[in-house]
Parts: sequence; C-alpha cells; structure tokens
Amino acid sequence: MEKIIEKYELKNIHEIWPNLAFYVHGGVAMEPYKRGFEKILGKPITYIETYLASEGFLAYQNRQDAKGMHLALNNNVFFEFVPFDQNNFDTEGNMVEEPEAYMIHEIEENKDYSILISTNAGAWRYAIGDTVRLVDRERSEIIITGRTKHFLSMVGEHLSVDNMNKAIKMVAEELNIFIPEFTVAGVPHGTFFAHQWYVATKDKVDKEDLKNRIDAKLKELNDDYEVERKHALKAVLVEVLPESTFMKFMELKGKIGGQHKFPRVLKGNMLEDWQNFLKNESVPKG
Repeated sequence: MEKIIEKYELKNIHEIWPNLAFYVHGGVAMEPYKRGFEKILGKPITYIETYLASEGFLAYQNRQDAKGMHLALNNNVFFEFVPFDQNNFDTEGNMVEEPEAYMIHEIEENKDYSILISTNAGAWRYAIGDTVRLVDRERSEIIITGRTKHFLSMVGEHLSVDNMNKAIKMVAEELNIFIPEFTVAGVPHGTFFAHQWYVATKDKVDKEDLKNRIDAKLKELNDDYEVERKHALKAVLVEVLPESTFMKFMELKGKIGGQHKFPRVLKGNMLEDWQNFLKNESVPKG
C-alpha cells in the first residue's frame, strides 16, 4: 500500500481504494504495527484477527469488541493445553517428554499454555510452538501471548512477547513514533544480566528516553520483571536502528516474505549471527 501511495502520489490508500473497510490479519501481533498502518488510511477500518497454521484453522475474532479470538472447536482440530511453566518446559522453551496436558474445559483463565493439536488429517499431538491465554471461558476466547522459545526469563523475569508488544505499542503512542520492528536479547552485564533491545524507527527519538519508557512500561505489565529489575536484571540497553537493517538480516537468512517474521527474542546461534552481522555492517545509528 505504501508503494501504491508513492506511485500515484496519494495522501492515503482510500483515495484509490475508497471501499477498503476490513483488514484481516494473523500470524503477527498487530499492536506494534497498527499506528504506522493507520497513517496510510484515510478513514477508520475494521480489523479482524485470525489464527491459522498449515495444520488447521485454529481461531478467529467473531466479535469486534472481543479481546481474544474464538477457538474453532468444531473444525476437526482437537486441542490440548500444556502449562507454560518450569515443570513442562526447560530454560530454552523445549517441552519435556511427558508434559501435563489439559482439555479446554480444564484450563484456567489468564494463564499461559502451549497448544498441542491433533487433526483428522493425521497430525497427532503436534506442538505448534505458540503460547496462548484463555481470556473468556464462556466464549472459549484466547489471545496469543508468544512462542515457547521466544521469551526471556534469565533470572525469573518471565517476559513474554505479549508484554514486549504491549510495551512497544504504549511507548510508540506516547512518543508519537512508529516502531515497525524490534527484538530483545538477554546479555551478561558484569556479574549480573541485562536486556539488550534493538528498535527500528525512522522517527527522531532520544535513546535514553526510549529506554526508560520501555523499562517503565514493562514494570507496569509484569510484576516478575519489576522485582528482578531490583536484583539480578541490572540494566536495560537500547540500540536504535533503521528498519532496513532488520530486513537485510532476514534476507541474508533467506527468510523474506509473508511466512517469515523477525524473532522478538534472540538467543543462541541466531543472537550470535545478529551480533556478528551488526559488527560487520556499516549500520547507520538511529
């Protein structure tokens, strides 16, 4: 849409698509992108969130004011839910061999679970890698809170992708800036630890102010994070980069396109590759 606006020298996309009224999205949390997306619109539109996988159609938003998506419980997919905790997952987000598993009527609201799905196409107790939270038991509505391997809990801060997305959205709104990409890594900091944020924006921003605001929002959203910031999690570091830096790294990894997204949390080999990429690139600082 940005390319169309640029090509035809438009003020917004509705000048050429006046009937655009719905935007159906899924697979990536919309919160960090919505502010930038709405800048290219000429009028409000309706957003509809969906939850799809190659293995099946899992959930969809069926009420415009709903916080979550309705699980598709009658669509040939059988759901099981594994509590996302230290009893069922190791520190890298790998599921133990014999996890606790519950059916939809047995799980608790506002608690994170990993999904197992079985389908009539032959998938059997397949872990799709997402974590979800039941937000409305009566309507079987869930929200996606992250990935089992995309979370930070180096010292017990239990920081989820959902926390990160919300913090970035809140800070972007406060500063009136657009943040199209970001990622976070846990790094050593002296004898303790720190969170290293890499944030993309083309808007002018004070790095120290951005850091303090992100840190403050995460403390509001996550009690464990707030506690650990007083103890072993000694620092929050922020690097501001162009969006093109993120895209070039994904291109070098062969992961360009709608099915690929920049990981919100970097660990292991991916973190090492990213750090080496930044060292070897002449990256203009934001």
